[in-house]
Amino acid sequence: MRLGLVSGIFLLTVIGGLLVQGSQMDLKRITPQEAYDLMEDEGYVYIDVRTEPEFEGGHPEGAYNIPFMVRGPAGLTPNPDFLKTVEANFPKDAKIILGCQSGNRSLKALVQLTEAGYTQVVEQLAGFGGAKDRFGSTTEPGWQAAGLPVDIRPLEGRDHYALGAKVKK
Repeated sequence: MRLGLVSGIFLLTVIGGLLVQGSQMDLKRITPQEAYDLMEDEGYVYIDVRTEPEFEGGHPEGAYNIPFMVRGPAGLTPNPDFLKTVEANFPKDAKIILGCQSGNRSLKALVQLTEAGYTQVVEQLAGFGGAKDRFGSTTEPGWQAAGLPVDIRPLEGRDHYALGAKVKK
């Protein structure tokens, strides 16, 4: 009986893992250089999903800032207006690259936008600052370490407040 229970739990874990993995197989993830090339050659826009202070500390040249998470008294929490802000500023067929600091928030944002019907959205691996291991060592360089163009000031109309102002309340 106990062996059957353990086997059943193992089987559910494997199947659950395959379902999660299978759902992410359709999600496109690209390197920082590929992101830059898509912006230059194919008209993609870069949405930086980091918080405003992170964005203001440096971001890919020409990026828009729509935070996926916002900082509050309890730390980082999901931005309830993320999807509404994207929808107010970009059509469902817009060519969009998502990036964050290390690739975690942008992957979650990719899932959310894909589920909302966005058809040409990709996620830039390793974010702005690079993917890190559990000890804080860089395992994959991000946008900045790749030597790609960086801004510290957003272009007019591309900051969080300007983009959020287009959301109908």
